[in-house]
Amino acid sequence: MERLDVIGNISRDLTRYPDHRGGSRLGGAALLLSLATTKAGRRAAPVSVLGDDLAHLPEAPGLDTLDWSAQIQAVGMSTTFDLEYDLQGELLAVGTDYGVAEGLTAHALRHVDQHPRGSYHVCCRRPLDVAAVLGRLTKNAADFSVDFFLPSAEAMIRAAASWLPRATTLFVNTAEYRLLKQAIDCGTLPEIVVTDGPRAAVVRHFGRQVASAIPPPHLPREVSGAGDTLAGTFLAHRSQGATTAQALAEATAAAARYVAAPALPIPAPRRG
Repeated sequence: MERLDVIGNISRDLTRYPDHRGGSRLGGAALLLSLATTKAGRRAAPVSVLGDDLAHLPEAPGLDTLDWSAQIQAVGMSTTFDLEYDLQGELLAVGTDYGVAEGLTAHALRHVDQHPRGSYHVCCRRPLDVAAVLGRLTKNAADFSVDFFLPSAEAMIRAAASWLPRATTLFVNTAEYRLLKQAIDCGTLPEIVVTDGPRAAVVRHFGRQVASAIPPPHLPREVSGAGDTLAGTFLAHRSQGATTAQALAEATAAAARYVAAPALPIPAPRRG
């Protein structure tokens, strides 16, 4: 089974809710999606830039299941996100310092050129130059899927629009789906997975709904990263021969378990 190379950020996050949930945690779409993919049985490699503060992650317990061969380390601090949510899990505000991830585009392009026939997922978030990366993947005729992050989705969807019909799968939430429909004819897209929090997720092939699944009920503790978990699980199961409906059911269940579980702590560096 081919490895999934996940282009995106790995970050130190602070999540905040009105009921005092949240706190410091390890995050970043490339990390969380890679972990979900690996847990579902497919090898995954984050294509990311780590700063000095997270340089120890490849040896950290629980993270050593990932293939870390596609990450690089740079002098400076890793990306940080400050994420404020309401009680329903809707993102209200985000503060960001991209740190060494400013070098992600150059690293991703080098990696894609070195592995032109790889299988990729692109986390379309700042500071990545998505037009450059998707253009290179398309030129190489590589398989790739994509997802977005609502605060930057409108700009990222516009930047990516020319290449989206070449993507195997797009992952969006309902708000992002509305933005997508404004930018492109969704009937030209091979596969879109549309999520809606605790409500039914659906899959559309060239505009036609082919599957739906309602996540099993779980009391949410941490919603940040649920979409990454769903996407990684879905891609892993599809790559192993699951039907669209089977993969969606597994993915929604994995996302529901994720939101009910404790957040991923930032591991301390090993001594000695």
